[in-house]
Amino acid sequence: MDINTPHTLPRKSATFDDYTLSEIRRAATTGIYDIRGAGAKRKLPHFDDLLFLGASISRYPLEGYREKCGTDVVLGTRYAKKPIELKIPITIAGMSFGSLSAQAKEALGRGASMAGTSTTTGDGGMTPEERGQSKQLVYQYLPSRYGMNPDDLRKADAIEVVVGQGAKPGGGGMLLGQKISDRVAAMRCLPKGIDQRSACRHPDWTGPDDLEIKINELREITEWEKPIYVKVGGTRPYYDVALAVKSGADVVVLDGMQGGTAATQEVFIENVGIPTLACIRPAVKALQDLGMHRKVQLIISGGIRNGADVAKALALGADAVAIGTAALVALGDNDPHLEEEYKALGTTAGAYDDWHEGRDPAGITTQDPVLAARLDPVKAGRRLSNYLKVMTLEAQTVARACGKSHLHNLEPEDLCSLTVEAAAMAGVPLAGTNWIPGRGGY
Repeated sequence: MDINTPHTLPRKSATFDDYTLSEIRRAATTGIYDIRGAGAKRKLPHFDDLLFLGASISRYPLEGYREKCGTDVVLGTRYAKKPIELKIPITIAGMSFGSLSAQAKEALGRGASMAGTSTTTGDGGMTPEERGQSKQLVYQYLPSRYGMNPDDLRKADAIEVVVGQGAKPGGGGMLLGQKISDRVAAMRCLPKGIDQRSACRHPDWTGPDDLEIKINELREITEWEKPIYVKVGGTRPYYDVALAVKSGADVVVLDGMQGGTAATQEVFIENVGIPTLACIRPAVKALQDLGMHRKVQLIISGGIRNGADVAKALALGADAVAIGTAALVALGDNDPHLEEEYKALGTTAGAYDDWHEGRDPAGITTQDPVLAARLDPVKAGRRLSNYLKVMTLEAQTVARACGKSHLHNLEPEDLCSLTVEAAAMAGVPLAGTNWIPGRGGY
């Protein structure tokens, strides 16, 4: 072609973008699927697609910081003799010792306790560091049974039966051999240095009737004192929440696909489950239909980042939220000051997700004693506490602007949507209209 002849510019495919091409080349070279940590990275409808309708004439706002806005929440009021009382409706999600260093687990306990909330053990058992620094600790009861024993169940303040996670509903987790130290191996009763895979389902029950029996067993072990949570990944939230309630759960934890994981297949993280925003309203509807809304508490997790996200989740009907990835960032994960070390690992700050390799320069997702020693649990815990306090203040600020004297007084009527998709998922009107897609209006 003559160089003077006009021609079109090269154009890359939206379907076969640079990342997709690189993944095809990687798969063709290695013959194995990709494993990583964190949650879905694709763009999904999320809380950013919702806006609050602040008070003006038709609603009356509260005055600044002079008029109180409550933030407390009680979890486990249905059956437990000793429900958990928290100062804020933001909890720390389950993340295992093994996935995280002992220093990171201690820091999570310190930060949560300073802020007046709870933390959660994760797969692999309870560490003395975490129990010692956590005023309120939820013990996860997972399919793997790694590290599980009745004594630790009794030491916990609540028990969370994990059926699934948002990043991998229907799938099990992975902890690769390079992170199986002597201590991790001893806690899990498995060989050192050998890959460990958590099962995708519990070995001793197959359905809601069996789950009811299991919950009653856990209640008997703990003398009916501890609240029993049931955690599910977001897939069919109406039916899963209804069955969890039928089985006797005090609290339901619902994790959307933006929720993180220590390590699993990339294809799982990006293609299984539904967005957090799409989980909340069906779950609340199930509780309402059963007459159990606010009687069985609902905790929402998966991509919660700031006080606005907290307030929106509560306005849609949740009682509390849980954070995981955001808590790790508060501790120091993916911090730009480690950029040169991230580059040496073939990535960049803000994108590091190879947590399964155990080479985290921040000392958080590693069992390497040299790297783990970089994290000061006291300083990191203080950072987490600061972050939780800011999130709470942000949520209060929004609630006051909507005229609410408690975060739990927020309601769907305080919200509108910027997109048709988010309006349909959240069940709130498209901004400037009274139209909720699928429900009539104009």
